[in-house]
Amino acid sequence: MCTKHCFDDCQGFDPPHQSDTRTVYVANRFPQNGHYIPQRFADNRIISSKYTVWNFVPKNMFEQFRRIANFYFLIIFLVQLMIDTPTSPITSGLPLFFVITVTAIKQGYEDWLRHKADNEVNGAPVFVVRSGSLVQTRSKNIRVGDIVRVAKDETFPVDLVLLSSDRADGTCHITTASLDGETNLKTHFSVPETSVCQSVSQLEALQAVVECQQPEADLYRFVGRITVIQHGEEIVRPLGPENLLLRGARLKNTKEIFGVAVYTGMESKMALNYKCKSQKRSAVEKSMNTFLIIYLVILLFEAILSTILKYAWQAEEKWNEPFYNQKTEQERNSSPILKFISDFLAFLVLYNFIIPISLYVTVEMQKFLGSFFIGWDLDLYHEESDQKAQVNTSDLNEELGQVEYVFTDKTGTLTENEMHFRECSIKGTKYREVNGKLLPEGMTDDSPDGSVAHLIGDEVLFLKAVSLCHTVQISYDQPDLPLGASDPFSHVNGFSSNHMEYYASSPDEKALVEATKRIGVAFTGSRGETMEINTFGKLEKYKLLHLLEFDANRRRMSVILQTPSGGTVLFTKGAESAILPFATSGEIEKTRLHVDEFALKGLRTLVVACRHFSPEEYMDVDKRLTAARTALQQREEKLQEAFDFIERDLQLLGATAVEDKLQDKVQETIEALRLAGIKVWVLTGDKHETAVSVSLSCGHFHRTMNILELLQQRSDNECAEQLRRLARRIKEDHVIQHGLVVDGASLSLALREHEKLFMEVCKNCSAVLCCRMAPLQKAKVVRLLKTSPEKPITLAIGDGANDVSMIQEAHVGIGIMGKEGRQAVRNSDYAIARFKFLAKLLLVHGHFYYIRIATLVQYFFYKNVCFITPQFLYQFFCLFSQQTLYDSVYLTLYNICFTSLPILVYSLFEQLVHPHVLQSKPCLYRDIRKNSLLSFRTFLYWTVLGFCHAFIFFFGSYILMGEDTTLMGNGQILRANRQLMFGNWTFGTLVFTVMVITVTLKIALETHFWTWMHHFVTWGSIAFYFIFSLFYGGIIWPFLHTQDMYFVFVQLLSSGSAWFAIIIIVIICLSPDVFKKVLYRHLQPTSTQKSQSLSAPPAQALSCMESLCCYQQGQSGCSRLASLLDQMTGHCKAGASNCHTSSRCNRSWSDTETFYSNDRSILTLSPIEGTRC
Repeated sequence: MCTKHCFDDCQGFDPPHQSDTRTVYVANRFPQNGHYIPQRFADNRIISSKYTVWNFVPKNMFEQFRRIANFYFLIIFLVQLMIDTPTSPITSGLPLFFVITVTAIKQGYEDWLRHKADNEVNGAPVFVVRSGSLVQTRSKNIRVGDIVRVAKDETFPVDLVLLSSDRADGTCHITTASLDGETNLKTHFSVPETSVCQSVSQLEALQAVVECQQPEADLYRFVGRITVIQHGEEIVRPLGPENLLLRGARLKNTKEIFGVAVYTGMESKMALNYKCKSQKRSAVEKSMNTFLIIYLVILLFEAILSTILKYAWQAEEKWNEPFYNQKTEQERNSSPILKFISDFLAFLVLYNFIIPISLYVTVEMQKFLGSFFIGWDLDLYHEESDQKAQVNTSDLNEELGQVEYVFTDKTGTLTENEMHFRECSIKGTKYREVNGKLLPEGMTDDSPDGSVAHLIGDEVLFLKAVSLCHTVQISYDQPDLPLGASDPFSHVNGFSSNHMEYYASSPDEKALVEATKRIGVAFTGSRGETMEINTFGKLEKYKLLHLLEFDANRRRMSVILQTPSGGTVLFTKGAESAILPFATSGEIEKTRLHVDEFALKGLRTLVVACRHFSPEEYMDVDKRLTAARTALQQREEKLQEAFDFIERDLQLLGATAVEDKLQDKVQETIEALRLAGIKVWVLTGDKHETAVSVSLSCGHFHRTMNILELLQQRSDNECAEQLRRLARRIKEDHVIQHGLVVDGASLSLALREHEKLFMEVCKNCSAVLCCRMAPLQKAKVVRLLKTSPEKPITLAIGDGANDVSMIQEAHVGIGIMGKEGRQAVRNSDYAIARFKFLAKLLLVHGHFYYIRIATLVQYFFYKNVCFITPQFLYQFFCLFSQQTLYDSVYLTLYNICFTSLPILVYSLFEQLVHPHVLQSKPCLYRDIRKNSLLSFRTFLYWTVLGFCHAFIFFFGSYILMGEDTTLMGNGQILRANRQLMFGNWTFGTLVFTVMVITVTLKIALETHFWTWMHHFVTWGSIAFYFIFSLFYGGIIWPFLHTQDMYFVFVQLLSSGSAWFAIIIIVIICLSPDVFKKVLYRHLQPTSTQKSQSLSAPPAQALSCMESLCCYQQGQSGCSRLASLLDQMTGHCKAGASNCHTSSRCNRSWSDTETFYSNDRSILTLSPIEGTRC
């Protein structure tokens, strides 16, 4: 048998593999000698999930306790269990358990969805050859070495080396749209020795060994060889990328193929181009952790200060051991250091509520519940495909409001992946296609006799050139015809076939061949070396002598044909810069002018030319081509010389103009993003010319932009010099907007040693286009921006598997539900049906999510400062005895019940500005950039405000309810019995009451958008506190060991001065806030505040209940509930049933409407409707 062969240029990088190569025995026919040790390979399962059933609990707990607040509360809980502390362990343990449980359920549910998607892929049925027969099994059961059968239009389940196909020559055609974004048809080959094995029995008898490199991520690189044993002789054939069928690609125009699996599961090239799934964290969460550290420092300071002051106070004998609190013998003899530590920990527990543990669970709930709004938004629903937006992870909602760079794929993301022939220029005359006829410019479709009468020799020659100069393949998908019906064509214009489908090497070629077919010159197929066309009903056969393939340097392709009359002709087509300089006859200047006109319309152009050879000239051409193609040394250079010799002295025939159909409203969306201050980069695997053309047509590049190019750089020095030239040009022309075009090869050089220079050029360009990009290169570009000194927030959007690494690398990844499979959607954070939905997702949803969560975070810190600072101040009045100011029930329920709902409802429904205004004024997005609402200055304001309010609560209560001022309900002043009424629990309850009312009204002041739910939770929270306190203190509960609060609240409320104190303190706390808001709004209004006066017409808004209950097509999801509540509140007599008939739910978007259409989101609650609620 053959031995392992090491490839000099092969570098396997996967650590588990000990060798640089792998040996694959076809059909797993291992050698029978005892010395063979089989290699171990990965199974064929694809895994995009994070957890398994076994590691969910430990891994999730580890991730959750990495959060500072969770870990801190765990420590506090353990301290409370170990030492005697002023409060019960339940006060810390219960909220911690609640937070951990809610978060684990949410993350478990999201990962279950990923498992579900993986199981669909891994459980897909496949056919493999085993034990001499074709066996159906699941995709995950395929092993390396298995022979797999794939039928037409199926995707390849593993990376396969092609063994044979249903074609005699062993070739097959595939599309790799989901891998590299290219929709063109690619031809792959099998080696001659295996191509004859077209049956299962032949494949079972095949003795072959594949040796190849270990898995690597490069889609375009494969080095290997196959050794076939025939009649005892070993035949060795080389294997390259043209022999490898990649997982995720799709078989086209071929009935079936057989291939041997070489890379499976997570070792396939598609999977290696996925990044490892890392936990994405938003900028808000990072700010939260920073604020928590600051509050942790404040907590430690307060605890240390209290401990020191306690010992300073106890330096006096009378305070060290008062008569009413004698120390035990053990306490007197205990170590001073241990006692200091114990007291410090006790103070730490007493003040620990300054760190808001319920902040995390409220944020989790806000993100989880808020994410439903994206799915419910009717403006993000695509009617044609019946797809709504979906949220795969809700952890990044607010990040949608912070995006500074958008990285987008081109094919299928900006475009519809559809090409349409629009115009052409023939011999200096412009033509357009009208109803299958080619008409000169200015003429109308008034001829009933088809297009034959209009076309003369030049036009027909041009159409023949277009229909013959290509690499198009044909598939005849005919319905079953009755016996004798052998003609596959139903004649229109002399020919046509409704069942003939073209597969082209580029979408342009397909569009052009389809156009010539409609006009009357149809390419009907190639058989061996013969190409057939049907010219207005007349069949013509051309012999294909040579094909001069397209390459990026020449930017053209050619065919040399023998005509039916025996002559030899070359047809060539390519970019105008690659054809016009070599043309010597024809209407060169007119054609050049027409090409420029087509380009200004955003059309993709190709120039067509021909050359006729005499027999002597062709003999010379044939000799040169044969010598170049058989050369072993410098083959590429010799071919280039031969091509240049052949493709000259051309006769110009004309030019074509094809439209790559953009998705609806792409140009307006890109312009809106630009106005919002977001830079758009297009990263595509497509050709340079195609990418530039689409960039121009979609508005990514403007016609007035100075387009800079970094293309085909071959060395580091050359690349560095070009970058310096570009940097100089930008400085010299700083007034002009610049766009940069860079290709994959040049990008690799630029990122290797010239990152800073490259980034400097890119940041000074308004738009950047990267073409010929490998999937991992896309991710590298995103990472480069992400890790730059400014640390901008990045968003990546794409629709294919080639975009997955970019989507996973960016801060926010968005998948487009397109025609290239579901890999991008499965690995994205959000998925939308069309690119145009990105504008609303960022400008409206992103804006809302960010302002809501920014206020939520700071409000939580504020209310916890208000909560715990009086506890600290109280220690100065109780000799630092660690006496708690509040009852333990109040300590536990403050964040869970009394103050939780108003901020949660605020964080779900708040709208600073109406959605219509946010969409019509994208510049408002700039107001919240760079995490501006969570800046240190804003954080400091909320913290200082919390301390100020806490001082007012404590000292206001102390002064107003101090000596000789406590009044009973009947007006009597209590002196002798004063301690019974106004003890520490009464004082603490007064402070707590004022605090609950103030912090609840504070969030009410921050609310700009009121609905019935805001009113319900705001006034309901205050009412609930009073009702709970009356029941808690008014009844003796048998299950409570002690009841310090018995009758305290009732007695407090029976005092008129207590009510007076509550009202006065609340007014004192909130009045400065009101004055500040009024002054700033009138003297220094922000652009957001100025826009708040703008609102949508009331007729275009949904009522409050409609906003919650209307779904797509106006159907009500909770019509009975809506009807009941609306009738109870008197706002709607017809209930939610008018969701069905109201024109306000109409989602049609006419062409006459402006881009920023009327909002039909479930978030749409107009200010007028809101106030009614």
